[in-house]
Amino acid sequence: MGAMAAAVLASGLLAGLGVLQVLVAAGRPHGRLVWGGRHEVLPRRMRIASALSVPVYAAIAVVLILRAADSATPAADAAAWVITAYFAIGIAVNGISRSRAERMVMTPACGLLAACAFVVASS
Repeated sequence: MGAMAAAVLASGLLAGLGVLQVLVAAGRPHGRLVWGGRHEVLPRRMRIASALSVPVYAAIAVVLILRAADSATPAADAAAWVITAYFAIGIAVNGISRSRAERMVMTPACGLLAACAFVVASS
């Protein structure tokens, strides 16, 4: 897989996760998929965190696209490696979640995001 294909795939997955975060931030009953899966409907502070995660996902997508397009600055090059590490850690964190739904959905999502970010960062 080429760097741009990996960046586009990661961006699409991040967009999907962004939709999920918007839904849980709006009080929809999908909390078992995020933040440890302890709440079907997230409490207020977790809903705020979900809303704040959406622009973070967008920024991650921008960094990966810029890096894949060879339009990145040295800071974006380093950020691509930080993103790779972030998602690699996410594999472990989601893998030990008490929520079966979170383990089954978010662990592979983080795995795919980590792989895509690695392809982009190492290109």
